Parts: sequence; structure tokens; C-alpha cells
Amino acid sequence: MSALIMSTLVTLSSNNWIGMWIGLEVNMMSFIPLILNKVNKSSAEAAMIYFLTQGASSMLMMMMVLIMMCKYLISKTIIISILMISIFIKLGAAPFHAWMPKILAKMEWDKCSILMTWQKIAPLFMISNINFNSNLIMNAIIITSVSVGSLVGLNQTSLRKMMAYSSINHLGWMLAINKSMNLWMIYILVYSFMILSLCYLFFNYKLYYINQITSINMSSNEKISFLVMMLSMGGLPPFIGFLPKWITIQSLIHNQEFFIILIMILFSLVTLMFYLRAVTSMYLSFHSSIKWALNYSSHSTMLIMMVNLSLPVIMILDVL
Repeated sequence: MSALIMSTLVTLSSNNWIGMWIGLEVNMMSFIPLILNKVNKSSAEAAMIYFLTQGASSMLMMMMVLIMMCKYLISKTIIISILMISIFIKLGAAPFHAWMPKILAKMEWDKCSILMTWQKIAPLFMISNINFNSNLIMNAIIITSVSVGSLVGLNQTSLRKMMAYSSINHLGWMLAINKSMNLWMIYILVYSFMILSLCYLFFNYKLYYINQITSINMSSNEKISFLVMMLSMGGLPPFIGFLPKWITIQSLIHNQEFFIILIMILFSLVTLMFYLRAVTSMYLSFHSSIKWALNYSSHSTMLIMMVNLSLPVIMILDVL
């Protein structure tokens, strides 16, 4: 874990491509033992897929950096485009996303939360520092990520795969705000809180599939907390998950990217549908318990609810 954190900090503090590449390589080699912490067939397969994907993208990145340094007779736009594609592969952005749901479905929730949050920081930082004039590739990746993440997520019964496609959808929003300014840091901070709180709940109850949600005996406050977390993930006001999407929409309106905003908002409604599908079965099933019964996890669930409902407070502070 210390190597994982340090490697990301090396990438963030580097001022050249080689330093960033070294940080990414150390990051990869420190995350693989975490996947293999619980030795079984699934974790071994996940580690191998992760190693091959990250290794291939690192090789492509290094090749482009060397070509750039040697000043071969290749257009700089082509070199930077291929360099961007190598970073998109590392992020798991669509259409280079196939590896991500596959390995998330084979890992435990604690490793899934690291892959969906911390592992995104270094590549997103690299993209924000690339002076890329052509918006065509970036716009195509944003639209593909948002659409694939929402439409394919509808078809999933596995919660881990559903969260993987949700992550791809959110990545499209992060990339949209990334190309204009560094507000993606606020996005990933809020998104990380939402993902970690959801993964904490799934990990506690050993939830892996949607049909398991109906069979567990949750208290009323946990049920409401779960509903609030899911609605927050969908970006529904007045929950905190709406804040990063609101910032992104404002940023894109400022840049007059109205077509992309329209597509992103429409697909955001589709993602909200599969978040709701996960919680409606739980609420509609018969359940009897003492209302607001205190249990060991009640304090953490109440804290999560308070943070998720803090958007009106932020709006008031912004006005003041």
C-alpha cells in the first residue's frame, strides 16, 4: 500500500515523461500483489489481465515518448494521439474498457474500490497536463465512455460489473471536465467518497449480485442510507453526487459544448435507472424490524447520509 501511494505521488510530482512512466510502472507492480493477496483462480486471472493490459499500454506510451525524443519524421499530433490512447487504456475508458469489468468481477470489494478511485488519479493528472489541440479524439472517448457505461450497465446482474460500468460512465464526466480545467480533482474526491461508502456496505454484507440485496436483513436507517448512496451515485439533487456533475455542466456551458452536455445528461438518466433497480427490490420486499434500531454500523451509515445530503449547505456557502 505504501508503494502504491508513493508511486502515484512520484507521477504527480514528475516534470518529465520518464518520471511519470516510472511512477505508473511501480504503481502497477504494487497493485498486482494486492490483487493476489487472496490466492485463488479468480485473483490470479485478474492479476494476469491487469498486468498484460497495463504492460501493453506502458509499452505503447514509452514507444511514443522515445519517438518524440528522437524527433522522427512523424507528426506530433499523431504521437500525442497515440500517447493519449495509451493513457485511456490505463484508465479503462471506452472503447478500451473490456479489461476493467472482467477483473473487477474477480476481485474483492476493497481492491475494487482502490481500482475505481486511487488508480485513476495519476492517468487523469497526465491527461490534464497534455497540451492536446485536437478535441475530436477526446470528445469521441467522452461520448463512448458515457454511453457504454450506462447502456451496458443496464444488462448487469453482478454488482461488481455494474459498479465497473458506472465507473466508466463517471470517467466520461471526469474527462469532460479534465480538458478545460483541473476541476476533475473535486469530481474524483466526491466520487471516491461515494464509491468507498458503497463498497464498505457491499463488503460488510458480502453482496456480489443484485438478487442478494433482497435476502439480507438491513435496518431501516441502513436501507435509507443505501438508497441515498445510490441516488447520489446517479447524480440526483439534493445529494452530494450532483455537485461534480453540476460543476462539469457549468464548465461545458462556459466552453459552449452543448451537444456533449445533452448526450451526457441523457445517459446520466439511464445510469440512474440501474442504480434504482438495485434498491427498489430491497424496498418492495417484505421486511419487519424496529424502526431506526441502533446497531454497530448505525453511526457510520448516519455519517454517510449526512455527507450525501450536504449539497444544500455547500450551495448556501457558495452564495454567501
